[in-house]
Amino acid sequence: MQNHSLTSKQHTLKTHFTLSGVGLHTGHAVNMTLKPANPGFGIRFQRVDLPGQPVVKADVDYVVDTSRGTTLEHDGARVSTVEHLLAALVGLGIDNVLIELDGPEIPIMDGSSREFIDAIEREGVVEQEAHRVVYTLDQNIHFYDPVKNVDMLAVPAPEYQITTMIDFNSPVLGTQHAVLKNMGDFKKEIAPCRTFCFLHELEYLLDNNLIKGGDVSNAIVVVDKVVSEKELERLAHVFNKQKIEVKQEGILNNIQLHYSNEPARHKLLDVVGDLALIGYPINAHIFASRPGHATNVEFARKIKQYIKKNKHLSDIPQYDPNQPPIYDINHIEKSLPHKYPFLLVDKIIELSDHHVVGVKNVTFNEQFFQGHFPGNPVMPGVLQLEALAQAGGILALNNISDPENYDTYFLKIDKAKFKQKVIPGDTLILKLELLSPIRRGICEMKGQAYVGNKLATEAELVAQIVRKDKK
Repeated sequence: MQNHSLTSKQHTLKTHFTLSGVGLHTGHAVNMTLKPANPGFGIRFQRVDLPGQPVVKADVDYVVDTSRGTTLEHDGARVSTVEHLLAALVGLGIDNVLIELDGPEIPIMDGSSREFIDAIEREGVVEQEAHRVVYTLDQNIHFYDPVKNVDMLAVPAPEYQITTMIDFNSPVLGTQHAVLKNMGDFKKEIAPCRTFCFLHELEYLLDNNLIKGGDVSNAIVVVDKVVSEKELERLAHVFNKQKIEVKQEGILNNIQLHYSNEPARHKLLDVVGDLALIGYPINAHIFASRPGHATNVEFARKIKQYIKKNKHLSDIPQYDPNQPPIYDINHIEKSLPHKYPFLLVDKIIELSDHHVVGVKNVTFNEQFFQGHFPGNPVMPGVLQLEALAQAGGILALNNISDPENYDTYFLKIDKAKFKQKVIPGDTLILKLELLSPIRRGICEMKGQAYVGNKLATEAELVAQIVRKDKK
């Protein structure tokens, strides 16, 4: 794992908008509202139709089913068929968005990512001040499933590229491959490519009532056997069509393909969507031979584990004063209840849903130096902990949509250690990471304060998020 590279800024939506459609497998009519989100928020789904409106993060750790698409579940909330929407968000470089749903499945639309792309571009995308952290792999990561004969490989590369190959031993499809050399080409080359299945799969799904929202207009059905008139009549009845035919290239109902290798391109689309669940943008060339949702997800798990295992190599936060902060002192003062002379964070330079990095410039003008070892000024350890706690308050409140209405109060500090002195002229880098998801307003964090590459202070902190009108 090389040091992460800051290659561009994070992006979110310009405004919120709603799309409506039917879930492919559940048949449920679903209204889906996409909303802008803060830097570091990531991609999250919210089931607004369930008690408590639980939220599910787009993360491989929450995948519970890959049998007919990719399904996430957390806190009793389930969201199915997430891959086409996730692919659209990745394809447009969107990092932070809240997706509200009043049903259990993302609408299938036309079976591709095109309608999601069109809607997002119609409403607009905005650049945020925060940098996007992209992890560059420094070694090959390989995954092979001998049962399904699926081979997946991630090779270090200067940007994100994907090559897919499919081979179904079908005289209609044959062997196909598709390549995406630059994510900027996703909209034109990959997004319009629809999902597909074979007629024998469709018959099984119909017999078992598993595609209640299916239609011949939202999938390419490949016919690789002789079909009787009786079966065609049955399909026409099921899909409420006057007539269904098999003509061009063994495709049901004479649907025109957007590309001769549209199925391979759709498999590439699925890879983009499923690998979004790694939770980290990566630089690598992905080679996927005969991929499917189950193996995509297992491969995503393997890449995520590698990043987490090796992330410590670049875990010491780097401060570049030439880069604009995510939050400057004016924003911090509005976000925290602390004011001069007790506001001990000057900048926030990194922020995600699980970590924050802040900066405290230590000068001889600090009021506490007047009476704390005045002949040999040392920043009090308790104030270093307070600076960590204040940066932690920014992290805790970043997960709330209206942070100005909340305060954070620290309940406990554990395992505090002071490794070296902090003196005037030092720049204190404050890093905090969540030890566990925030539940019932309780936020557990590990805090570390660095001067340069040296660890000065560390501790575990527990805070409570309290609404101001409920104190």
